[in-house]
Amino acid sequence: MIEKPNYKNRQSIVMKNLEETDLRALAVNPGPSMVYLTGLGFHLMERPTVVIFSLNQPPAIVLPELEALKISALDYPLQPFFYGEDPNTWTEAFRSAIQYTGIDRGNIGIEQNRMRVLELRYLETAAPRAKFIADETFISKLRLYKDKSEILSMRKAVDIAQNALNQTLKLIRLGMTERDLAAELTLQLLRMGSDPEIPFSPIVSSGPNSANPHASPSSRQLAPGDLLLFDWGASYNGYFSDLTRTFSIGAVDEKLSNIAQIVAEANRVGCESVRPGVSAHEVDLAARSVIEKSGYGAFFTHRTGHGLGMEAHEEPYIRAGNPLILEPGMTFTIEPGIYLPGIGGVRIEDNLVVTENGRESLSDMPRNLLSIPGN
Repeated sequence: MIEKPNYKNRQSIVMKNLEETDLRALAVNPGPSMVYLTGLGFHLMERPTVVIFSLNQPPAIVLPELEALKISALDYPLQPFFYGEDPNTWTEAFRSAIQYTGIDRGNIGIEQNRMRVLELRYLETAAPRAKFIADETFISKLRLYKDKSEILSMRKAVDIAQNALNQTLKLIRLGMTERDLAAELTLQLLRMGSDPEIPFSPIVSSGPNSANPHASPSSRQLAPGDLLLFDWGASYNGYFSDLTRTFSIGAVDEKLSNIAQIVAEANRVGCESVRPGVSAHEVDLAARSVIEKSGYGAFFTHRTGHGLGMEAHEEPYIRAGNPLILEPGMTFTIEPGIYLPGIGGVRIEDNLVVTENGRESLSDMPRNLLSIPGN
């Protein structure tokens, strides 16, 4: 059984971090950080919603009256400031929240990738003497290290994703389109137990389309000799998986078979390089060196991996030049690839967690190029 997050503890960490910085408060709008810190999920819509964390008092939340039930049974204190349907009253709700928190001046941290202009303008109007600082480092560190319950949720998300693809593979037939397969995979993700809000729409690309790392599923039909790439993920308890596997429809050209072997080796070496004390740069270099030595370095066009958790892309980023030292609890992908324009591409992506003594792969589907008959 996966334990419920301790939101009081997470909020106390925010308070401790605020004391150690020049920030007087942290303001978050709906998204992963709000869920992480409060357990509250809201859709981004025309009505603004913000939670403000400041020192010496419980957090404040500005939200529509229609959302009142969502905060009626929390196990931690939260001060609400409601507003109705008349937009002319919304500014007053924000002013009341600012007055309550006592942050009408000083620096207030926000997420530049999440804070919308809508909420920001209301905050600026309510606290004209405050300065709103985009401080991604402060916020990302809150979620960089996953605890046991978070890793269990991610492990479940990986299991769901793998089971969904295995079911989808049984249905592949020549003449199916990439869109057909993407639709079937999405359905199987839900059937296998994924949260309705999956991390991203599955990438299904075949033949020359597989040379595009972020291809959108098209009306192209599967044909003998194709490479067939799936990049997909599931969500469980709000935590994501993100996997990639590449298959062949029958026998493929020897060149394509060769790059599949090279990518599998790069994936293995990259994964085995992961351990505490190693930098993100070193892991990227380990995987990249395999592909460069094979002569395909110019065709590995993206970083080796990215962080994974409540977002499909978050810290840490496994890229060249990133000096971040890996520590236990960090979770991320390892996903080397080779992409030959006009011909095809191969990517193999696994989800890893750094442990006390090394690493663990949460994913275990075969990584070699498996052939699908496509009857």
